[in-house]
Amino acid sequence: MEIKEKLLERFLRYIQIDTQSNEDNDTCPSTEGQKVLANILKNELIQMGLSQVEVDENGYLYAYIPPTKSVDAPAIGFIAHLDTAPDMSGRDIKPQIHKNYDGSPIILNEKLNIILDPKNYPHLLNHIGKTLITTDGTTLLGADDKAGVSEIMTAVEYLIKNPDISHGPIYIAFTPDEEIGRGVDKFNLEKFPVKFAYTMDGGSEGELEYETFNAASAKIFVQGNNIHPGEAKNKMLNAINLAMEFHNMLPPQQRPEHTEEYEGFYHLLQFNGSVENASLSYIIRDHNRYIFQSRKKFIEQVIDFLNTKYSSSPFSLEMKDQYYNMREIIEQHFEVVEIAKQAMETLNIEPKIVPIRGGTDGARLSFMGIPCPNIFAGGLNFHGKYEYVAIETMEKATQVILRIIELVKK
Repeated sequence: MEIKEKLLERFLRYIQIDTQSNEDNDTCPSTEGQKVLANILKNELIQMGLSQVEVDENGYLYAYIPPTKSVDAPAIGFIAHLDTAPDMSGRDIKPQIHKNYDGSPIILNEKLNIILDPKNYPHLLNHIGKTLITTDGTTLLGADDKAGVSEIMTAVEYLIKNPDISHGPIYIAFTPDEEIGRGVDKFNLEKFPVKFAYTMDGGSEGELEYETFNAASAKIFVQGNNIHPGEAKNKMLNAINLAMEFHNMLPPQQRPEHTEEYEGFYHLLQFNGSVENASLSYIIRDHNRYIFQSRKKFIEQVIDFLNTKYSSSPFSLEMKDQYYNMREIIEQHFEVVEIAKQAMETLNIEPKIVPIRGGTDGARLSFMGIPCPNIFAGGLNFHGKYEYVAIETMEKATQVILRIIELVKK
């Protein structure tokens, strides 16, 4: 079976397993479906012929491919994450396959009038003639990151079936809960002793990324005072109104929908409220570490101002850093980028070195001692109903994995 056919079969099978992570669960993995997928992958790797494969108690899968004889090369790794984003349902995915895409709008769901239109998503036109996999408009697709999982699995199978390909030691890891910022919280470095690694978690063909945001989360809690509205004068403190007052003090031009490239943002993810209690959940992002710290400080200053304005000090804040821009680490080990760039060029893929407007497990792993840039996996419009992937791009990503493996020598 050709690489493309194997990728399609695997991808369609993996996306049927609901692995949506859940930030409200403190367990690892945060949802049982992730461990289900990890064990399926473990069994497949064993059936391929690997003997050193395990899924630990936290749902992390680690696998090892020994070097071919007489090859002296450093150990390298490839990583993808098991979970899908909590932003939209990942259950009961009904993928639609569109062969030989012609550039016209794609009706995802006629009944709900959900259309994937190149007017809104012009990158669709880069996929004319390709086979696209889309959603039916009611769920996300799961290409983030089951495309990456499928590519790594397919590359491993190809290596095992082609023992004439010489290579050094190779390690594979599949991680849980990347989408909620916990992807390497319990990562066991001893089971992944590599010189460097790559996450297969990027977007369009040719993407090669070694810059991420600096990232933090912020949860704001508002304590109101509910009382009968007929007796409310000078007594009621409406937590909903206070929460909106806080949100409106953040610069509106610094929301994700108004930013691009290296511009950071404040992003309101969730709002819950009643007169008595309200809460807001934000993510804070910036590529520049100094500006990132300034953004966090501004949140604190707004909270302090409002607590001074209202005598009951109704606001409280929980803020924590999630990851940092891995550029400062990768630049000290730039050969890891050059190898990936060379692999793409030898496959006639134009490398597109761009900053990630997001993060990957590789960002934190880089600060844990494993330089780990990010390579395209093919998916686009992540985290929503318009998500799609081209199987041909997944095939090229698989070829990049194999070419990197061939290029890495001491």
